[in-house]
Amino acid sequence: MFEIIPKTNINFTGRRKLAFGLSGLFILLGLAAFVAIMIGRANMGLDFSGGTMIQGNFEKPVTVAAVRQSLSATGHGDAEIQELVGHIKPNSYSIRVKGTVTELGEVDSLLLSALASAFPDNAFHLDSSHEVGPAIGKLLRKQASMAVLYSMIGILIYIWVRFDFRVGVTATIGTFHDVLAVLGIIFLMHKEITLLIVTALLTVAGYSLSDKVVVFDRVRENLKLYRRKGEFEVLLNTSINEVLSRTFITSTGVLITLVVLYIFGSSVIRDFALAMFLGVAIGTYSSIFLSSGIMLEWENRSPKRFK
Repeated sequence: MFEIIPKTNINFTGRRKLAFGLSGLFILLGLAAFVAIMIGRANMGLDFSGGTMIQGNFEKPVTVAAVRQSLSATGHGDAEIQELVGHIKPNSYSIRVKGTVTELGEVDSLLLSALASAFPDNAFHLDSSHEVGPAIGKLLRKQASMAVLYSMIGILIYIWVRFDFRVGVTATIGTFHDVLAVLGIIFLMHKEITLLIVTALLTVAGYSLSDKVVVFDRVRENLKLYRRKGEFEVLLNTSINEVLSRTFITSTGVLITLVVLYIFGSSVIRDFALAMFLGVAIGTYSSIFLSSGIMLEWENRSPKRFK
């Protein structure tokens, strides 16, 4: 079998205390971000905070920078502006503005008036407009949180059935750690929390789980070779070293793809690619250092070989 990394014999579990410390910081940061999101203190996207979105097309080509400059006069220079490349109508854009709307259509009128004033010879034709109230935004925040929670429960049940309860708990802790770490870093970078970021978090959970399953599957295979007491740490390190090349190749391939998406994608895609990049990198780290460390500590305190 082709291997990028030659056969290694690295003592990964020997660094578990350092991993526990680093992961503890990730978890605290993620929990702080989660609390900030639930009380509305984070940089929430329109879907969660409420606001207005309009979509339409210009008669002539125009740049995103020019559109943003025209909206600055109304105090909406921070609006989320996206060119709809490939749309059936050329020169189409969507404009999202956060905030509570006191009167239906108030923001729509302000935006359309600003565009008409800035581009007198390049009319903007409105195709659609919709508003998200604060109550709907609060409901979406709750539903997004529940979606992540249900995914964690599903992971626990799946691994419990495939391996055993102990491995299920370990994998769930590792996956939950990865999701919280990404959320915390995104929050720290003051990135906008949107439905696409939630999608990225759920995708990270799936990727992280599959990465951990590979390690635990190899551990189960190697149990036939290491059954004597006191050799469980050798088993874990051997298993991780054996799948290290596979993990490196898979993670590197995904990370390169995400870098390309980040460089050439739109602003919306960049945030998704950034969240995924962080998730893949952190998920790989936790599969190698964190999950194995938790499993070893559990085994040392309460020996029980999983099936």
